[in-house]
Amino acid sequence: MKTNPRHKEEQETDVLDSNGYMLIVWNDEVNTFDWVIKTLVEVCRHEPEQAEQCAILIHYKGKTDVKRGSFEELKTMCEAIIDRGIGATVEELKGI
Repeated sequence: MKTNPRHKEEQETDVLDSNGYMLIVWNDEVNTFDWVIKTLVEVCRHEPEQAEQCAILIHYKGKTDVKRGSFEELKTMCEAIIDRGIGATVEELKGI
């Protein structure tokens, strides 16, 4: 069975467009683990265990990506995190 190369290219583009970004949360010396965990659960819809693991990575690495998805979805989450006093940015995934 032959596949249409144009169809495959369109599918790959759709994946890049919808999932080509990551939400980065940055470490600071102000916010507590509990506050970061609560924020990730409420804003990013993480399970508590996942939020705790992210908080540990943020603390020890200085930052970590906590969510991947479309720019629009992550921008809204990023703004909500920033509104809670936690540093966050949305960055494009490279090399996909």
